[in-house]
Amino acid sequence: MDILINVISGFIVEVGKFVCKCIYPNIENTVHFSSNVENLTKEMETLKELRDDKKEKVEKAEEKGYKPKSDVIKWIDDVCQLENEWKSMQENIAAAKTLTYRCCPNCSLRSEVWTQAQNNIEVKLCSLKNGGESFGSNLMEENYRMEKVEHLPGPSIKDQPAARKNLDKILEHLENDEVGIIGVWGAGGIGKTTLVKNLNNELKQIDVSIRSKLSFGVVIWVTVPKPPIDIRKVQAQIADRLSLEVNTDQGSEESNASKIYQRLKQEKSFLVILDDVWEAIDLDHVGVPQPKDHAGSNVIITSRKRKVCEGMKTHTIMNIFTLDEDESWHLFIENAGDVANRVDIQPSAMGIAKECGGLPLAITIIGASMRGKNMVEEWEDALESLRMSEPNDKDTGDKVYQVIKWSFDSLEQRSNRNKRRSDIQSCFLYCSLYPASIPTNDLIHCWWAEGFLGEHDTYEKAYNRGITIIEDLKNVCLLEEAHKMDCVKMHDVVRDVAKWIDDSFGLTDISHVEVVSASVKRLSFITQGIQYLPDNFTECPKTTSLLLQRNESLVKIPDKFFLSFPVLRVLNLSYTRIRALPCSVNELRQLRALILQNCRMLEMLPSIGNLCNLQLLDCDNTRLHCLPEGMDKLTNLRLLNMPLGKFMKRIDLGFPTSYKGLKCYIYP
Repeated sequence: MDILINVISGFIVEVGKFVCKCIYPNIENTVHFSSNVENLTKEMETLKELRDDKKEKVEKAEEKGYKPKSDVIKWIDDVCQLENEWKSMQENIAAAKTLTYRCCPNCSLRSEVWTQAQNNIEVKLCSLKNGGESFGSNLMEENYRMEKVEHLPGPSIKDQPAARKNLDKILEHLENDEVGIIGVWGAGGIGKTTLVKNLNNELKQIDVSIRSKLSFGVVIWVTVPKPPIDIRKVQAQIADRLSLEVNTDQGSEESNASKIYQRLKQEKSFLVILDDVWEAIDLDHVGVPQPKDHAGSNVIITSRKRKVCEGMKTHTIMNIFTLDEDESWHLFIENAGDVANRVDIQPSAMGIAKECGGLPLAITIIGASMRGKNMVEEWEDALESLRMSEPNDKDTGDKVYQVIKWSFDSLEQRSNRNKRRSDIQSCFLYCSLYPASIPTNDLIHCWWAEGFLGEHDTYEKAYNRGITIIEDLKNVCLLEEAHKMDCVKMHDVVRDVAKWIDDSFGLTDISHVEVVSASVKRLSFITQGIQYLPDNFTECPKTTSLLLQRNESLVKIPDKFFLSFPVLRVLNLSYTRIRALPCSVNELRQLRALILQNCRMLEMLPSIGNLCNLQLLDCDNTRLHCLPEGMDKLTNLRLLNMPLGKFMKRIDLGFPTSYKGLKCYIYP
């Protein structure tokens, strides 16, 4: 009997414990419902304060160009989402707090609502609070900063009242909420680019407290390529400024536009400057949001054609005129130096400045070319030369061409006086083969191979001569400093003049080469998006340079392709995806420079024993693992750059003992 009583008692105790375990939480949720909700509300407020603090710090850092970590952005979004969930529960919480007609709480509703709050809110809140505290002050990406406004090198418009007036007018338009797209047009060489460069740099110095509307989240400068415009090149410049990855392959414009659009929409405001636009561009195709749909944002277009500005639906159009006589003279003195003010020289100097027709580009170039000339006769001769070369057509563009042509002609005079300079005019014309920034090393290598730098027994001597010529061309403003390190660039108007002077220098589209191939001396297809080369390429019997670099979709060269270039001296295939070269390259017996830099897929070279005139072989950043056959025949080689460090023990097997003045870079 005692046993039975013990069993029953134990059973009753366990059942009681189970019942209490099930009932007690519900009783607690009912009794302490209001205090639990109040505590959770305080915890939510604390989390929101933490979120607001982190968000404020992120926004301030973004204004300075820093990039927040992706997990920080996700954490802020998650807190916002949790806050919305908490807000959506407030109606149920209010209902659960309401007492029934007998002044009793609705126990089942309170239990249900609090259980939901625990499962959906409390657990996430605890996790997010811990996560937010773990960031500390470490909110932004390390070693990343994007300047809101990048400084652009270029001449100042100081002491040019007309230019200053134009600049102030643009600033007024930018502050006008009704103006989204601004068109700036005028003839080539008129100073449109200089004007907007000064605008860009002034925005960098703007006091936001005084002109808050000019505090753009980011300012993006785009140099628009000549027609036919490749939208991907425009997108690539914008993406580079925004540190975005975009696709440069054919047909990628739409996906690129989506990425750019989403990124720009994240900015509180933006300013996109499209410089030197030759035909209307659809901003939607590029991915630039319409300013009317993004408050405080603007687009500025510069063009030589008013119709282009009109075609892009600008809200206002400004015509940039030439400088007046006083401004022209001041700019001329700035470039020519005080010698132009000498009593015996000043009349001729003022005549030269007047011949420039108020065009800043012409004044700058001519003034720089006269700097340091102290003989009256030199100034009188310069003035007479300019007057004789003035075209019958008084159009501004032709005047620009003529004054730049005169500066080009003066290079020959300098060369004749100083035998140490070798064919500087050809060096200048060669620069027109490049559509944008020109790496100085690449340029000098091509000049050397073409024979413009004279005969030198060492690479160092040829390189020094090349640097001297580059500095000479920069000193007369026919070349400029580029944004990239160790690069120069040619103003687009100057490039047009160079091609006008000698149309045998061909910066062209590969589809049009059949028309010019018979006479063309040098062909440039740089950054043309070429994927395939034609199997039956028209013979180019006079072509000495073939530039195919930066066609990243180019994978294969047709077997007989190089047979079309019997006198080729320079072949540049850098930044392509070729895996090998066809054997026909060995037939280029006049070749002096073979440049394969950054062909990262290149694994082997065919025999090159016939290239007995080769001076330079550059295979930097390729996958080559052994020397090509025939290296022992290359007795004129002066510069070798190859990734063969792992095979140093076998390197001597391919080298002749008769190399003279060879500069060799071999690395692992």
